[in-house]
Formats: sequence, C-alpha cells, structure tokens
Amino acid sequence: MITVVGTGTGAPVPVDVLAGAALVVGGRRHLDAVRLPEGAERVVLGPLAPALETIAGYVGKELPVVVLASGDPGFFGIVRALAERFGTGLLDVRPGVSSVATAFARIGLPWDDAVVVSAHGRELRTAVNVCRARPKVAVLTGPGAGPAELGAALPGDRTLVVASALGDPRRERVERVTAAEAAARDWGTAVSVVLCLDEARALGAVRTVAGVPGAPARWALEENAFAHRDSMITKFEVRALALARLGPRLGDLVWDVGAGSGSVAVECARLGAAVVAVEKTPDGVARIRANADAHGVDVDVVHGSAPDALAGLAGDPDAVFVGGGGRELPAVVTACARRARRTVVVAMAALDRVPAARQALTDAGFTCDGVLLQSSRLAPLPGDVTRLAATNPVFLLWGVRTPASSEGVVQ
Repeated sequence: MITVVGTGTGAPVPVDVLAGAALVVGGRRHLDAVRLPEGAERVVLGPLAPALETIAGYVGKELPVVVLASGDPGFFGIVRALAERFGTGLLDVRPGVSSVATAFARIGLPWDDAVVVSAHGRELRTAVNVCRARPKVAVLTGPGAGPAELGAALPGDRTLVVASALGDPRRERVERVTAAEAAARDWGTAVSVVLCLDEARALGAVRTVAGVPGAPARWALEENAFAHRDSMITKFEVRALALARLGPRLGDLVWDVGAGSGSVAVECARLGAAVVAVEKTPDGVARIRANADAHGVDVDVVHGSAPDALAGLAGDPDAVFVGGGGRELPAVVTACARRARRTVVVAMAALDRVPAARQALTDAGFTCDGVLLQSSRLAPLPGDVTRLAATNPVFLLWGVRTPASSEGVVQ
C-alpha cells in the first residue's frame, strides 16, 4: 500500500503509520518533522516525476510507502497523481485539515459558499478573474503567483487574508491586508493560502450546494429587468445570441464596450465572468452601476470613450461585446481584436457599418460570421386578440480567434 498522510496544519503523523515504511516521500519540512524508521529511504518532493518513479520501484517490490503531504492531499493535492499512476486500490489516504478550511477557521468565516482556485503551476489570470467576479475566494498560491502578484492585479475594494505556515505554532501568521498592501510586500515562501474577500458580502447567504454557484435559472432577461434610457438597450433576443457567442464563464474576463445600460455586462457577470463595462456618458455609468447592484454582481465600470479608453484596461479579455461605436466602430473593433483572446461580438443597427467591422475582424486573423436578427413579439390588440409587433432589426457579427492568430494577442 501507499499510505498518504495529510499533515502540516496541526495534525501530527501517527507513529504507527510510519512504522515499517521502506520509503517516506514528502516536502522537506514534513520530513524534518518526523522520525523515520531505521533503514527507510527518504525522498524530498521536488519535481513529481522522479518521486513517482522511485515509488513505482518500491510498489513493484511490494514494499510499504508513506507519502507526507500538506492538509488534505485529495484536495488539489498529490492523491490525483498517485491515483492516475498506481490506481485508487493501492492508496490508503489519511486526510488532514486543508489549508483552505484552516484559513477560514482562523478568521471565523464559513466557507461552504467560497470558490477555491489553484494558481500553483497555473495561469494567475484565472484566479484573478475569479477573485474579481466572486465575493469569497480561496487561492492556492505558487511561485510567481503569490499574494503580491494577486494584489497587484486586483481592484482596491478587495481584502486579502494571507495565511502563512498554517499549523506551525512558532511561524503561523494570518494577516488581513488591502490589495495594494499585498502588492508592496515580499511574502517569502511560507504562504499556505490567500483568501480574497469582498468584506460587504463575505458572510454570504445560506447555501444548499457548496462551492461554485450554479448558473442562473434564466438569462437573456427582459428589458424591464434593467434600468435604461428611451429603450436604448440590447434586446433580449439579440442578447441571447450574443451571450451564446461570448460564452462567459467563471475565470473569464469580458469587456462590454459602449455598454449603455450594461445589460450584456450584467448578464455576463451573472454567468460567472469578471466584467469591465466601458461607457462614455456619465448617466450611463451610473445606470450600469445601478443595474449591477440590482442583480447582485460586480461590474467594473470605466467612464471613457473607446477606443482610447481601452488602452488603460489591465488584462486581456477572453471575450468582448461591442454595442456602440458610431464612426469610430472600425477602430474600436480593431482595438478589441488586438486584445481579445477568444472572440469579439459586435451588434449594429446600421447595416452600412457591417463591412468595415467585418474587415477589422478578418484583418486581425479572426474567423468571422454573422446574422441579421429580425424578431416579432406577441402584442395584445383590443378584443382579446394578439398581433405580432416587429422589433428593429439588428446585425450581430462575431469573430473567433483562430489558433494561429493567437500569437498576435497583446499580453
């Protein structure tokens, strides 16, 4: 058997587990904290592949192996790699308390409504976007993806709780800092986990299902679900197809350029994406913020005119919706296409603007398609009868980045 023991958050390794082990594998601090059986080989975990090869040699000789890991080794831990290599039947897993559970316990918060994301050996941008979109997130950190890097990429309204050396009575520290304070410090190598909180919503509502919130029950909401001016809002039929082409999801960043009422921005945020809405009018900015608040989502609203306002936006978006632009539309689409990682969707009421927008997308290496949407809604007539009332036609154009064109994305 391979016995996998979770330790490092205050739980000692049972003596009987180590007794008789021919091989003990673990991080240096875990190995230094235990007394190895006489004659047992010790392997310090670094790159995983050599350690797995050593374990395979002992398993082939039917010699007992003990693996020491942090917290709960089945939670973003080594159990996955061991199960893939040796099968679940050879594993005897003895979990400890995870660093995430310990960190939330230290600050007295429940965490059944928290989203947990790993930045260890992964792109930091996904963790950043999840932190921007959700009020309570635990980030498992790694080299180049620690509190400083996280703080530098987050807005100022987030609080970071940096938990270091959890379970070590002499070195454990749990510190509450602003994003800016986190960015300005060198945190060393002892960080266990970082909690990212929107303090106003950190307690959260009672949940039935833990973890990532499910998709909303409805999307492409009716226009009356949003405050808007003189019916200047993306109609729900258009919004439904735009959302399908944008594909917003947790971990994504979406821009809504020329956002107007912010209906597309709010819907993308409801589906889990981090969202930036760019709007040139002051009353439009206020309206977007009010709509985001009404639907309980975070939308970062930028007051400015595209394409100039786009240059100052941090991070490249996965998807962009362009709902305005006027004569500047080709320049706006070009600027969005330079930054978009996956897709750009453009809504136009004026048909004569379609060729230039399409050309801007194809010039950027996107595969382009589109459709003219003409819908008629049921409307009542006197006498308890119904007619069809036509809405204004809208041309929806979308470009999808091809793998070859992704090399041109501005990083």
